[in-house]
Amino acid sequence: MQIRPAQLSDCQAISSLYNYYVENSTATFALEPEELVERETWLRQHLEHGLPVIVAELDSQVVAFASLSFYHQRCAYRQTVEASIYVDHDFLSRGYGRLLMNELMKLAEKAGFHAVLGLICSENAASIKLMLDFGFFEAGCLKQVGKKYDRWLDVAILEKIL
Repeated sequence: MQIRPAQLSDCQAISSLYNYYVENSTATFALEPEELVERETWLRQHLEHGLPVIVAELDSQVVAFASLSFYHQRCAYRQTVEASIYVDHDFLSRGYGRLLMNELMKLAEKAGFHAVLGLICSENAASIKLMLDFGFFEAGCLKQVGKKYDRWLDVAILEKIL
C-alpha cells in the first residue's frame, strides 16, 4: 500500500468512495451525491491553498483518502484545520484510516497549523476512537445540528493542539 498526494486523476475514485457514504451513512451530512466536477474543484482549491489531500492506493486502486480543510473562512482561524478521512467500505478495519491519520498529522505540523479539529457525527464511534487514539480530546458536542434519514444528529467536536 502506498500513501501519496492526491492528483486530479484520482477525483473519480475519491468521489465514488465519498458518494457511498453520502448515500449510506451519517459519516457525512451531505444529502446528495456529488458530481465529479465538484470534487475536481474541491481538490484544485485545496492544492491552491496548500491544504493536503492524500490517498491510500493498493494495487493501483484508491482505497481511502484524507484531507485537511480550513475550519472557517475568517482570517483568525487560518491556523486551524479540519481533518477528514474516508475509507472504501470494502477496506474498513485494515488500518488504512490510522495510516492516513498519521500522515495527516505530520503534514499538519509541517504546514505550521496550530489546531486540528474533527467534526464527527456522534454515532460514528470508530472515527471518534481513531481521533482519540491520536491524542485528540473531546472539545464538545453540538446537539441536533444535522438531519439525515429523518433523524436529528449530534456532532462531536474533537481537537488536537499541535
